Amino acid sequence: MEHKHFIIYKPFGFLSQFYSNDSKQQKKNFLGSLHDFPEGIMAIGRLDEKSEGLLLLTTDGKTSDFVNSKKVDKEYYALVDGAITDEAVQQIADGVEIGFNGKKYQTKPCKVFKLEEEPDLPTRSKKIRDARHGPTTWISVTLNEGKFRQVRKMTSAVGFPTLRLVRVRVGHLHLGQMQVGEVIPIDLLEEF
Repeated sequence: MEHKHFIIYKPFGFLSQFYSNDSKQQKKNFLGSLHDFPEGIMAIGRLDEKSEGLLLLTTDGKTSDFVNSKKVDKEYYALVDGAITDEAVQQIADGVEIGFNGKKYQTKPCKVFKLEEEPDLPTRSKKIRDARHGPTTWISVTLNEGKFRQVRKMTSAVGFPTLRLVRVRVGHLHLGQMQVGEVIPIDLLEEF
């Protein structure tokens, strides 16, 4: 069987899965509504329902296992509430303590910096609070681990909750100028 691979711009408000047997989730938005995907397709990693951006899909379990391993960098742009301080950026970069599965977890060191200007991203479907409620800052966070809601928990741990989170890169694959909900078939995922 020849495996199929895709990159998609996962929209805000979508689950990183194709269907659910859970009756509470029947009214949720699933990736399968964005494209006619082949049988056996799976998301490589996940983005929570309120996060958006680059998501890789494959029919190849080995590719999924490799990308989910700690070898592949994932870069996120996070819009945080407040004018984030250099000290808070450094704390995130050094690693912070977050809660994970009811236990404390120390995140690994990662690359973090403030973005000089607002990134050129599509407008989110749900409005984000406006400037009347105080300043916001865009930061870039690149890590190679992926605990549930990790970036959100990291920014909150230093006092700057995330208002919008967009994954812009996985390995060498970039979101680029993709539009929300766009699906692009790709040949190989071996370029990591």
